[in-house]
Amino acid sequence: MEDITVKSNLKSILNPGLGGLDAKQAPGTAEGEGASFIETLSESIEKVNALQKEADQAIEKLATGESNSVHGAMIAVSKADTAFRLTMQVRNKMVEAYQEVMRMQV
Repeated sequence: MEDITVKSNLKSILNPGLGGLDAKQAPGTAEGEGASFIETLSESIEKVNALQKEADQAIEKLATGESNSVHGAMIAVSKADTAFRLTMQVRNKMVEAYQEVMRMQV
């Protein structure tokens, strides 16, 4: 799988109204509150990417004969699949929420 680098793009996609401010400098956020939503989302996407890479490596090792653990490869693939499906559901909910906000009349 291709390496997904989204951290740099997430801030501009999710916070277009900040005008280039860092997520930690965003208005209304106090220092020391913990990880911002963007940071949490970035970390989650990176973890999903890592799980997919692990699954690819497990499949490759199984195909080349380096490993004989079929169920180990299947577990890695299942973890990656579950993480990806969860990420897609979170994305779908975010899109739905965005569309709902855009339908609101001011």
